[in-house]
Amino acid sequence: MIALSEILETIANAPIAKRAVTNHGVLNEAFAYAKPSSFSRGMRIDLNGLTILLISGTASIDENGVSVHIGDFRAQMRRTLANITGLLESEGGATWHDIVRTTCYLRDIDRDYDAFNEERTAFYKEQGLDPLPASTGIQAHLCRPELLIEIEAIAMFRTEKKEQGNR
Repeated sequence: MIALSEILETIANAPIAKRAVTNHGVLNEAFAYAKPSSFSRGMRIDLNGLTILLISGTASIDENGVSVHIGDFRAQMRRTLANITGLLESEGGATWHDIVRTTCYLRDIDRDYDAFNEERTAFYKEQGLDPLPASTGIQAHLCRPELLIEIEAIAMFRTEKKEQGNR
C-alpha cells in the first residue's frame, strides 16, 4: 500500500495542465459580451491522471448565443442541463456521474424553487445518479434579465478510466 506521504509528494510535484473547455455546437454565450470575452466556458485541469472540469455558469443559451425559452422556468432548466451535458460530453465523454458539485443561481428562488427541485430530481433520476452531487441554491440577478436559472458545476474523473471506458 502506498503511504499517504508518497501520494502527497506525487501530487505536490505533478505537472498541472490547464485548458479552456468549449462546445460551440451546444452553446456560446460570448456573442453578447465585450470582445475579447474575459472568461472561459469552463476550465479543464489535468493533474497526474485526475481531471477536474470547472464549468462556468451555464444557462438557457443556444449555439448562436441567444437566450431561449424566455419566461418558461422549466424549459430554461432543461436547456441549461442539456448545455452542461454537452460540455461534459465534449471532454472525453464525461457525464453527470462525474459531477461532484453544482451551484444553482435562481432569479426568484421563492417563486421557482419547487419547479427547480422537481426538474432537477427528475433529471438526476433519469441519469441514475447515486450519490447526488453536493449543491447550493442561491437567489441572484443573472447576467441577462430574461434568464431565470444558471448553473455552474464541478466534475472530477480519473483520465485513465475514461480512456478505458470504465467509470
